[in-house]
Amino acid sequence: MKQILIVEDEPDIQELLQAYLRDAGYGTASAADGEAALARFAAQPFDLVLLDVLLPKLDGFAVCQRIRRQSQVPIVMLTALDGEAQQLRGFGLNIDDYVTKPFSMPVLLEKIRVILRRSGGAADDGLRYRDLVLRPDDREALLDGRPLELTAREFELLHTFVAAPGRVFTREMLLARLWGYDFYGDERVVDSHIKNLRHKLGRDYIETVRGVGYRAAKETR
Repeated sequence: MKQILIVEDEPDIQELLQAYLRDAGYGTASAADGEAALARFAAQPFDLVLLDVLLPKLDGFAVCQRIRRQSQVPIVMLTALDGEAQQLRGFGLNIDDYVTKPFSMPVLLEKIRVILRRSGGAADDGLRYRDLVLRPDDREALLDGRPLELTAREFELLHTFVAAPGRVFTREMLLARLWGYDFYGDERVVDSHIKNLRHKLGRDYIETVRGVGYRAAKETR
């Protein structure tokens, strides 16, 4: 299991990142300020660091600079600072990517996969669930060995359920993970996408938990 260090001082965003990355199969550790981040980094090896810029005690640029003195671990900066000068400063410290808030969770996860694959830190052998095989790096879903034609959102929905079989996801959780934590539209959009996904699967792989949300079905009916 690849390990990702999340350095983020906003509790809601830190919790969301942890949940999303764990569902995607990564191990996570977290820190809420720059000094804690360096202590965490020194305590165990990580395959990638998600690093906020505006941090207490030491900002993200200072943390990045100190990490780079000892390691070339991939670093993705997360920040509300979208100015050109800030981005150039980050790339000048040899970061791998610079993501501005608010950001899309599926897009961030895809960036992480690409960076880890490029650095030799991840391989995609496929995620299996009953008769399904998902290959996230290739955005490919196979049912009985035949490719499914899924939209990007449908693929992310299916991946979310298959990566955590049995776990119940509320509409709010799915909106936060797939549409972004700043989404303010109708939460029933989730129902519409799941209806389309069920139609394409042709099998009862997604179960409705009445009054709560959805999960991967425990068994074929």
